[in-house]
Amino acid sequence: MKKISFTISGLLLLSLSVFIIWASTPLGPQSDVFTTIESGENVVVHNNGGLVFSPSIPISSTGIILYPGGRVDYRSYAPLARSIAEQGYLVIIPKMVLNLAVFSSNAAEKYISGFPQIDHWIIGGHSLGGAMAASYAYQNPEIIDGLILISAYTTEASDLSESELPVLSISGSQDGLSTPEKVKSYKNLLPPNANFVFIEGGNHAQMGSYGSQSGDGIASISQIDQQKIVADQIIQFIKSIQ
Repeated sequence: MKKISFTISGLLLLSLSVFIIWASTPLGPQSDVFTTIESGENVVVHNNGGLVFSPSIPISSTGIILYPGGRVDYRSYAPLARSIAEQGYLVIIPKMVLNLAVFSSNAAEKYISGFPQIDHWIIGGHSLGGAMAASYAYQNPEIIDGLILISAYTTEASDLSESELPVLSISGSQDGLSTPEKVKSYKNLLPPNANFVFIEGGNHAQMGSYGSQSGDGIASISQIDQQKIVADQIIQFIKSIQ
């Protein structure tokens, strides 16, 4: 019995080690990302357990928190975040434990408490990050003023169908992971007035800047063009609920 017990314990330890190694080797960021995490004339960037993009001239007391996708380096979303910050909005990308938002679903809390000058908070995320952002919004309706799902959808555990929370869902027609069919199948769990944007030719990985991803479709538009559409839609969404 002791030999069997040791064998099971060894297998569990091996499985845990393999998982930690897998989670600790995230996708991205691409080399061109690094220039976007440097402070400039219009945006000041801080990287301390997460990226904070502070506009030099804020135009709003609204802040945006974006959760990264599963096993994706948080810096991979810096180009998208910076393009939004350049329009005058505070944007934050938390760094997740083991690069998985499921282990850091409450990561938004320290930023919300750390920026008392922000009156309104919008939370969002890509893929798994979007699902966890929806979970946070569901659990904190008194704090969150809007939800952005990027190639993501909520689950029955975070059913927002009876909520009045403004929601923006952005996905790509060529997404092989959060497929258009999946996004539509979970539509009933979102508020009736949720806004759905489908980017023609967009795929899953180009929502960030971390390269290709196994199982994804092939995009027919460039990464730059896809992320510009995402940024423009997010900015329109922010303005619509201010």
